[in-house]
Amino acid sequence: MVMDGDGTVPGGAPGTSPGEPRARDRALEAVCLSAPPAVLVAAMLAGGAWAVPALAVAAASVGLVLAGWERSVPALRQLLPAVTLAAVATAGRILLAAVPDVKPVSAIVILCGACLGRRSGFLCGALAALASNLFFGQGMWTPWQMYAWGLMGYVAGALADRGLLARRGALCAYGFLSCMAYGAILDAYTAVGFVRPLTAASLLGCWLASVPFDVVHGLSTVAFLLAVWVPWGRTIRRTVTRYGLR
Repeated sequence: MVMDGDGTVPGGAPGTSPGEPRARDRALEAVCLSAPPAVLVAAMLAGGAWAVPALAVAAASVGLVLAGWERSVPALRQLLPAVTLAAVATAGRILLAAVPDVKPVSAIVILCGACLGRRSGFLCGALAALASNLFFGQGMWTPWQMYAWGLMGYVAGALADRGLLARRGALCAYGFLSCMAYGAILDAYTAVGFVRPLTAASLLGCWLASVPFDVVHGLSTVAFLLAVWVPWGRTIRRTVTRYGLR
């Protein structure tokens, strides 16, 4: 992997695609994206069976963010790169199905968000979860996976817009921590929906049981990022420039 002398990733300059949201839309998206974890926290504090309401909030949040894309992006060509990367992520998840938590999905979603913008990152993550679960099985967990992976790509786009993922150390840190956050979101929903009684001890036990898997997910994502960030990122940026996607 080729890096600049100061450890930065070549071509890591921030940018905004035409389909990126305006300030008002970003405020609405911030509300949508913060609603699912807020409901999970409320459910944990109340100790109630909030599985269905929390699921409805997560599904609505994903739908509203994706609806914002449809309302603001003028051309199909803005959509295709994210859809293509989602297809690659789906294929990678299926091909590595036999290796638990070692999947390229998170790395590709982060790459998509960083190179194509926050909305493209969200779209890539949500579609990859939905499409790959046609193989792994759909269920109540699907909207949460769509939300968590979509959020991962969205935040990657927001950080890249500010040049915060240009350095290798920052990129690796985000890749690892975002996977831990992904696991924490799904663990919280599992606890709210299926753990009884819902206490601080049971919540901690649910989280600790998944930590080894989340760590493997994080470390494998870092490895995938280091492998694809420069060559794939260079190709994506060339496509963006050639077809006027930025």
